[in-house]
Amino acid sequence: MAYFKVGKIEYEGPQSKNPLSFKYYNPDEIVMGKPMKDHLRFAMSWWHTFTFMGRDPFGGDTMFRHWDKTEDAMARAKERVYAAFEFMEKMQIQYFCFHDADIAPRDPDNLAETNRRLDEIVAVIKEEMKRTGIKCLWGTTNAFGDAKFVHGAGTSCNATVFAYTAAQIKKAMEITKELGGENYVFWGGREGYETLLNTDTALELDNFARLLRMAVDYAGEIGFTGQLLIEPKPKEPTKHQYDFDVATVLGFLRKYNLQDYFKMNIEANHATLAMHTFQHELNMARINGVLGSVDANIGDPILGWDTDQFPTNIYDTTLAMYEILLNGGLGSGGLNFDAKVRRASFEDDDLFYGYIAGMDTFARGLKVAAKLLEDKVFENFKAERYASYREGIGKDIVEGKVGFKELEAYALKNGVTPNKSGRQEMLESILNQYIIETK
Repeated sequence: MAYFKVGKIEYEGPQSKNPLSFKYYNPDEIVMGKPMKDHLRFAMSWWHTFTFMGRDPFGGDTMFRHWDKTEDAMARAKERVYAAFEFMEKMQIQYFCFHDADIAPRDPDNLAETNRRLDEIVAVIKEEMKRTGIKCLWGTTNAFGDAKFVHGAGTSCNATVFAYTAAQIKKAMEITKELGGENYVFWGGREGYETLLNTDTALELDNFARLLRMAVDYAGEIGFTGQLLIEPKPKEPTKHQYDFDVATVLGFLRKYNLQDYFKMNIEANHATLAMHTFQHELNMARINGVLGSVDANIGDPILGWDTDQFPTNIYDTTLAMYEILLNGGLGSGGLNFDAKVRRASFEDDDLFYGYIAGMDTFARGLKVAAKLLEDKVFENFKAERYASYREGIGKDIVEGKVGFKELEAYALKNGVTPNKSGRQEMLESILNQYIIETK
C-alpha cells in the first residue's frame, strides 16, 4: 500500500513553480568531479520524521498519521518502517539515521523484551533496505529519555544505571552493524550536571571515558568497522554539558587518549546554542582532523533552545559546504536532517516540503562553495594576509628557528610594520555576490 499521495520528487530546475520538486538538488549533476548526491549523502532522521507528533512543552500532539492508527505498538512500529522507506524512495534519500527507541517500542523495565522487539523490527528494516537499496548512515541509543537517566547515563551517580547504559549501547551497536551502519553516534543527552554541590565531576568524566573505551573495545570485538562519532551539544538539557562544543570534546578525548577512535558529528543548532556559528564548529573539527558527519538543521536565533528547523539559509549552507569541501568531503558521514516540521505543519505533505527545502538549500550551498573554491576567493586573500609568515622573521617563527631572545632583538631593531585592513565587509559582499550569481 501507498502511505503518501505525493509522487517521486524530481529535479525540475530553478524555473519550476512546482513546490513538490527540487529546484537545485540534481542528484547526478557533477560538481567538482563527482555527483551531487555523493557530496551531500542526505539522510532521513527516523525520530523527527516518524516519531515527532508535534508535541511541545505547552501542548500535545498535532500530527495524527494514518500509519499510526493501530493501538498495537509493534504493529505501529512496522507500519512506520514501510512508510519511512516509501518516503525516502520518493525523496531520493540514500540513507537513514536512528535511535534504538525510534524504531521499536521499549519496555523500560525489561531489557530482554526491548532487545527482542528491536530484533523483530530490524528484520523488517533489513528487508526494506534490500528492496530499496537505501542504507543506514548511523545508529545511536536513546540514553536520556527514561526516568532512570535523571542523573545521567554514562555519568550517572548510580552504578546500576551505568551498567544499563552500557547494555543499551551494546545492543544499539550490534543492530547498527547488522544494518550495515557506516557510523555509530554517541550523544550524551544527560551527560552533564546542574550544580557542583552534589556532583563529583572528576568521577563522572572518568566514567564517561570508561564507557567510551568499552565501546571502542566492543566495536573491535564484533567487527564493527564504521566510524565512531561524538555529537557536541551545550546547555540543553543539563545546564553544564560535558560535550559542550568541538573544542571541549576534543580536549576530553585527548585527556583520555581516545582521540584516535572518534570523530565529531556536528549539528548546526547545537553550534548556535554554544554561541558559535555552524561554520566555526565545522572549521574547528576540520582543522583538527575530526570532522565526521553533520546534522543538518537550523535554530531560531530568537529562541534559546534546540528548535531543529529545516535549514533554509543559503548563507549558512554555503559556508558549511565550503568547510566540508575543504575537508575533502565527509567520508563515511553525511548530511542527516535532524529537523522536524513545525507544530502547525501537521499534514503529511509538509514532510516533503521540509525535506525539499533542506535538500535544495544544501545543494545550492554546494554549488556556491564549489565556485568560491574554484576561484580561490578567500584562499587567495588569506594567502596575502598571512604572507609575512612565508619569509623573513615570520618564516623563522613558523619553522621554530627563533625564541624570545631572538624575537626581542628583531623587535628592537626593526619595530613593527603597518597592519593592513582585514576587509571583512568586502569579503562579505563578495560572498553575497557569489550566492546570488552562481549558476
